Amino acid sequence: MGDKAHAHPGAAGRAPTADHPASVRNVVLVGHSGSGKTTLVEALALAAGAVNRAGRVEDGATVSDYDEIEHRQERSVQLSLVPLAWDGFKINLLDTPGYADFVGELRAGLRAADAALFVVSAADGMDGSTRMLWEECAAVRMPRAIVVTHLEAARADFDAMTEICAGTFGGDDPDAVLPLYLPVHGAPGPDGHAPVTGLVGLLSQRVYDYASGERKETGPDAGQLPLIEQARNRLIEGIIAESEDETLMDRYLGGEDIDVKTLVADLERAVARGTFHPVLAAAPAADGARHGLGTVELLELITGGFPSPLERAAPDLTTPEGTPRPTPACAADGPLVAEVIKTSSDPYVGRISLVRVFSGTLRPDETVHVSGHGMTERGHEDHDVDERIGALSSPFGKQQRALTRCVAGDLACVAKLSRAETGDTLSAKDDPLLMTPWDMPDPLLPLAIEAHSKADEDKLSQGLARLVAEDPTMRLEQNPHTHQLVLWCLGEAHRDVALERLRSRYGVQVDVVPHKVSLRETFGARSTGRGRHVKQSGGHGQFAICEIDVEPLPPGSGVEFVDKVVGGSVPRQFIPSVEKGVRSQAAKGVAAGHPLVDVRITLLDGKAHSVDSSDAAFQTAGALALREAAAEARIQLLEPVAEVRVMVADDYVGPVMSDLSGRRGRVVGTEQAGPGRTLVRAEIPEIEIGRYALDLRSLSHGTGQFSRRYARHEPMPPQLADKMREQPEGGR
Repeated sequence: MGDKAHAHPGAAGRAPTADHPASVRNVVLVGHSGSGKTTLVEALALAAGAVNRAGRVEDGATVSDYDEIEHRQERSVQLSLVPLAWDGFKINLLDTPGYADFVGELRAGLRAADAALFVVSAADGMDGSTRMLWEECAAVRMPRAIVVTHLEAARADFDAMTEICAGTFGGDDPDAVLPLYLPVHGAPGPDGHAPVTGLVGLLSQRVYDYASGERKETGPDAGQLPLIEQARNRLIEGIIAESEDETLMDRYLGGEDIDVKTLVADLERAVARGTFHPVLAAAPAADGARHGLGTVELLELITGGFPSPLERAAPDLTTPEGTPRPTPACAADGPLVAEVIKTSSDPYVGRISLVRVFSGTLRPDETVHVSGHGMTERGHEDHDVDERIGALSSPFGKQQRALTRCVAGDLACVAKLSRAETGDTLSAKDDPLLMTPWDMPDPLLPLAIEAHSKADEDKLSQGLARLVAEDPTMRLEQNPHTHQLVLWCLGEAHRDVALERLRSRYGVQVDVVPHKVSLRETFGARSTGRGRHVKQSGGHGQFAICEIDVEPLPPGSGVEFVDKVVGGSVPRQFIPSVEKGVRSQAAKGVAAGHPLVDVRITLLDGKAHSVDSSDAAFQTAGALALREAAAEARIQLLEPVAEVRVMVADDYVGPVMSDLSGRRGRVVGTEQAGPGRTLVRAEIPEIEIGRYALDLRSLSHGTGQFSRRYARHEPMPPQLADKMREQPEGGR
């Protein structure tokens, strides 16, 4: 890296292919929205020869300056694969969304990749979510490098950004995050800003000049050497500290001039191990140019410093029944083990599955077994079926270039896997296997929807099923208490994308309605009621009278029915009828239309007629008795209370606790949850946290996360209960 000969770009227009896992590099780009990930992918594609500025590739396909490789709007909210060929390697670039709402797509990219490029803006700095993602990668020791973008901005400062990265990502060892190159600045313009025109390699001490639009290598001038000496010495010491050669540091401190090839080899091993994280700079190519600043250096780092799939362990395996199985080696001739990383729909092709092959070789038209964990709580069914592989292809924007195979370590798109969903495992049909799933974020923003018309109602079920099949971070709920159809999302942008996809992809128009929480009612004090249902209209009449006593019970008791009739005043065959009537009325509610709970209803007395009494009559009398008892009693509204666990940076603990208190929450404890992070545990009414997923993100600058779990129902404050009774449809 830095002292290699200029790599030869791959040919454009043909789908890059891999014959062996050693020639594959799977790299995920991580960074907040606006950091320049997609622009960087475009610059790398241009430098690798995948597309040219004229908008034409060698097979004659027009892609219009790469902007049409995929619509930017779609790319900003979903995982996108861009395969490149460079210097004999196939590079799969996985461009991930920068919005926090689409962290599910990002985690899918982390699962598919073997290394990560963290893209940070020299002009805009770094946000809290980027720090959290770094910690996620660190937990699995994923190799990482940092790319600093937006160097053309007037306020950009590469050195300052590098120091921020070292302090943020380096933890206890800031010398594990160091630049490999320093920017070379040209003459200042009228505004005093000196543009970056090239890079100087700290190890090679060579200057790579991009001023002409083509990368040219020259030697440094005398004025540049003193500027890089300190940074070069620090880099060498950082590399030697990670070297497996324990004698290297003593030799260096003894004054020996360590060979650059030795340093590069140790650097590449440290990067692949995930113990050293180089910082590079990159910028898009100028009009008419092929090489953007730093693109060649970055491609060399990917191919030389990032690990191949052979060096990354696959996820744990079991049989569908749960029996552990050894993880096979990443070999093209091994048993088939692959995973669906992403699912999408094409209006012409149908369902397309992006698949990472961990072992074996995937071929068109073969039959495989599809195993899925199912996520019934999120609307995903379990899978344990055989399916025939459709066509294999490699994406190039809207185009799909045909492939004859996909070997271990590589990624490909598979057409028409009608049952497979994101997270499912593909394996040999005679040896079904199941991979341990990656963590999916819990969607905590409710979206209550209704079909806009009868025509939409007919298509709604199928449209929602396809929507959640594509996106396992969504959860579909048919609430049995409020009778609402609720789509749980990760945030407002996630919600808006879901609604737009329902409309544009599946032709379903829906109306968003206020989300209801599941309220309950109970008696605040003991009460009695008499139900009299007596009618005579010719022929058999209706006659039933019953008297009941209602008393409140402890929370969680439900509805208890007790028979204390003596003397047969209510015939034995009609006592179940009374119980059925009061339970039916309890389910409907007695004050504001919410189910009645936590009461004991005792049947004390009644009257019957030998001819006119019936099951239906006593059911009606029982319901009337309960309504009369409620009319004479104080009815309390009960609201659901959730146990909430909020993980937040220490800097925001105070504001978070104040906010919870303002939502009628009770903080029940705090505890340290790692360096600089605190776990806040609280109990809070669910009616107060409908938008908490959004509010916490704003309050904590993107660093907060929370989970919720139903705890119990509690009496609602009287003044709020009065307002809710004015809204008998309930909830907010």
